[in-house]
Amino acid sequence: MGARSHSKEEEERLMPVRMAYLPHCPAGDREAQRGQVICPRSRRRRWPRPPHLREFPSRIPPLPHPFTRSGPSNPQLCVRGRAHPPAVHPSDRLSGCLRGRSRVLVPSLGRCAARGRAFAAAGPRPTPAAGRRQRLRPRPPSRCAGAAGAKARRPAGGASLTRSLARALRSGEAKPRSPSNPPSKMKKLQGAHLRKPVTPDLLMTPSDQGDVDLDVDFAADRGNWTGKLDFLLSCIGYCVGLGNVWRFPYRAYTNGGGAFLVPYFLMLAICGIPLFFLELSLGQFSSLGPLAVWKISPLFKGAGAAMLLIVGLVAIYYNMIIAYVLFYLFASLTSTLPWEHCGNWWNTDLCLEHRGSKNGNGALPLNLTSTVSPSEEYWSRYVLHIQGSRGIGSPGGIRWNLCLCLLLAWVIVFLCILKGVKSSGKVVYFTATFPYLILLMLLVRGVTLPGAWKGVQFYLTPQFHHLLSSKVWIEAALQIFYSLGVGFGGLLTFASYNTFHQNIYRDTFIVTLGNAVTSILAGFAIFSVLGYMSQELGVPVDQVAKAGPGLAFVVYPQAMTMLPLSPFWSFLFFFMLLTLGLDSQFAFLETIVTAVTDEFPYYLRPKKAVFSGLICVAMYLMGLVLTTDGGMYWLVLLDDYSASFGLMVVVITTCLAVTRVYGIQRFCRDIHMMLGFKPGLYFRACWLFLSPATLLALLVYSIVKYQPSEYGSYRFPAWAELLGILMGLLSCLMIPAGMLVAVLREEGSLWERLQQASRPAMDWGPSLEENRTGMYVATLAGSQSPKPLMVHMRKYGGITSFENTAMEVDREIAEEEESMM
Repeated sequence: MGARSHSKEEEERLMPVRMAYLPHCPAGDREAQRGQVICPRSRRRRWPRPPHLREFPSRIPPLPHPFTRSGPSNPQLCVRGRAHPPAVHPSDRLSGCLRGRSRVLVPSLGRCAARGRAFAAAGPRPTPAAGRRQRLRPRPPSRCAGAAGAKARRPAGGASLTRSLARALRSGEAKPRSPSNPPSKMKKLQGAHLRKPVTPDLLMTPSDQGDVDLDVDFAADRGNWTGKLDFLLSCIGYCVGLGNVWRFPYRAYTNGGGAFLVPYFLMLAICGIPLFFLELSLGQFSSLGPLAVWKISPLFKGAGAAMLLIVGLVAIYYNMIIAYVLFYLFASLTSTLPWEHCGNWWNTDLCLEHRGSKNGNGALPLNLTSTVSPSEEYWSRYVLHIQGSRGIGSPGGIRWNLCLCLLLAWVIVFLCILKGVKSSGKVVYFTATFPYLILLMLLVRGVTLPGAWKGVQFYLTPQFHHLLSSKVWIEAALQIFYSLGVGFGGLLTFASYNTFHQNIYRDTFIVTLGNAVTSILAGFAIFSVLGYMSQELGVPVDQVAKAGPGLAFVVYPQAMTMLPLSPFWSFLFFFMLLTLGLDSQFAFLETIVTAVTDEFPYYLRPKKAVFSGLICVAMYLMGLVLTTDGGMYWLVLLDDYSASFGLMVVVITTCLAVTRVYGIQRFCRDIHMMLGFKPGLYFRACWLFLSPATLLALLVYSIVKYQPSEYGSYRFPAWAELLGILMGLLSCLMIPAGMLVAVLREEGSLWERLQQASRPAMDWGPSLEENRTGMYVATLAGSQSPKPLMVHMRKYGGITSFENTAMEVDREIAEEEESMM
């Protein structure tokens, strides 16, 4: 339809009115703009209308001028989701869309060449800044023509035309419609429709919000590592823990000595490195915790809940072990170690000081099998006071010295994670490096002792016939699995605080290989002292070697009493255990806090320190049962069942969900976007076949070779075994429970619901908009680009129930408009 001609008087009268409905330059008076123009088709708020012009008709006769374009006759037409000014005739379409901004064709309101967008669109825009809380706020008024770096394109004569129109507006030449000439019924319906904005809109972007102050959280709200080595040292401290000292050496010498290193490094290549890299990649790509990261496939969000349950149970008893270490640390601050001699009130008649019990020809005067060392009685009868309990069902009273040590342990942990990774990232510079210094000192002192080579030889002598046993391979895989901490969520949490392009590929090999080397060095330090101890006692090494708490709190403290300056070496040893344990505990608590705050960022993130304190208090109260006389029984039960087969199920589910449901090609493409290269055939083969198959074999082996828990000669009752099994099954049941919740939230048939729930969420991808390239452009909530839903539908094909609801609303609005017409 062509433009109609008018007289010169009509043109002069109506031109200011037409210009009043165009998007204004930020140089204009935006303070007086309080009205909202609503696009009836998409129910979105559009550019404000000046208050003194709201009574004008919503449609006026068109005027021909050289800056208009002809178009369809639909006054509510939206171009790529953007509405034209309702006051402009359809034949005079003066606005388009350029990445969510209006593009005005009036000469004096040209584009800003520096931004590539129309400067008239002065809506809110994110201004990211590293490490600070980001908000979306309206851009302050500024003159486009005078803005730095922005050059408006102005045809000749455009400036004078704009100034004349502005003078006409200020002088009041544009008058509202007289009451004697009321609008038609159609205009009343349109006006009533425009006065009823419907919000919120699922597809609303910041440019649609007008002058509304938005509060949108970006990844910077979570905080980031403040130093280049924070992440690397945190991962090293998390992986190198107490298990490297008291589990690896024992497993090595009982499973073939030096021959155990063959299956150990092979399992490291098959399971350890690939799963470690997969978990780091998930966390860094999404910048989300163990719960929110399952936007990748909401159907499997129960795996994240299972991670939190497992890490919560482990954190409760792990801090009790740190409390034991603190107890021994304070006991070492004496001139004579309290477990060095018999004759104390906690000793029995079976106590025998084994130190110097050899005679001249090396024969023992007494049979050591019928005696008890002072260090063993100190541990069981004084520290634990286990004689005050009749079993796990009657734990007895609380040991207040252990209760205070546990309180101190939680206070230390809380103070170190008070500010999240900003504080714990600084603490690890000491806690992750100082254990290596102490370990080196203990190693040098150990190898210089007489008989040290006897222990080292026993530790590393290869017995290759053990490699024919499946038990050796299973033990090697279990050591790798638990030593690296895969599946607990700590690695994912630490990586979520990285920058998007952090080289986690390099960090993966540094941490995993460094963890293996540390375990081997710890074996040298431990067995060199045990060799000296066996020579002093005149017994074989296998009679003094133990694993777990028995090595840390009985055998090694007894060996310290045989050294000169025994309190000094005892203090160094337990201080090393303290720093090793604190690093892992930091990761456990940070995992829980990060996962929950990422789920409720607007409520908990501003009060993260308070929330962390509440978590520590709750776990301290739940751990009080471990400070009773029979607390060691509960600790053994938690250690045996909290992270056993349930953890393996979680890791298998994670691996299959990422590689099979989300897709190995898509996951490799995400890593390429993040690191600049795709994982090779080695990683793909491990993720698809080798790692899941190995973990499945571990799961089957742990079920087939199940053995009831025991502590010394004490056998746990049936109800305690059942409680432990239910503890492990509960984490497994979280996965199908999460699937059920995800399916019930969708619509359609069962198969359609499963398909919809397994697709990635619309905002899945990098958290910062500048990192969202390729297929992730414009899919972030608050994006500057117009059509996030359409991009999401093109990516994954199909819609979710929320998007279906939005489309139904648009369809109803369209039908309502047709009925009014």
